[in-house]
Amino acid sequence: MKLRTVDDTREFGRRLAGVLRAGDLVLLTGPLGAGKTALVQGIGAGLGVQGPITSPTFVIARVHRGPVPMVHADAYRLGERPDPRAEIDDLDLDASAEDAVTVVEWGAGLVEQLNDEYLQVRIDRLDDDTRVIDLVPHGGDWAHRLETM
Repeated sequence: MKLRTVDDTREFGRRLAGVLRAGDLVLLTGPLGAGKTALVQGIGAGLGVQGPITSPTFVIARVHRGPVPMVHADAYRLGERPDPRAEIDDLDLDASAEDAVTVVEWGAGLVEQLNDEYLQVRIDRLDDDTRVIDLVPHGGDWAHRLETM
């Protein structure tokens, strides 16, 4: 799927929120500036969470309250330990996993163990600033849910 603007990316996130539910894990991958945080802003808007959504790069994780809470984490700065997965464990993301949608930027290879079923969202930005989004379901009923979007 191609998205022309940042607003289109946010709107896609809002639509994606329509198929998300508490307990879901969404893993975002893509280069710097691809639009991961803009997508999370749309997801948050679609879930009806409170407060502004900004990149949690320096705080690592934020909890946004709402009808379905959202945990927004950024694993970009993790990795100073020999096993960065230990740092993910320290964040206790699994403590709220059943009650919230958990969205993790830069978490490939680090957070998949949080849930047997998850959605990987690959985002790439082309030279003309168009975003290309690829949804990769892993287990569960993700493929069926994505068909309804």
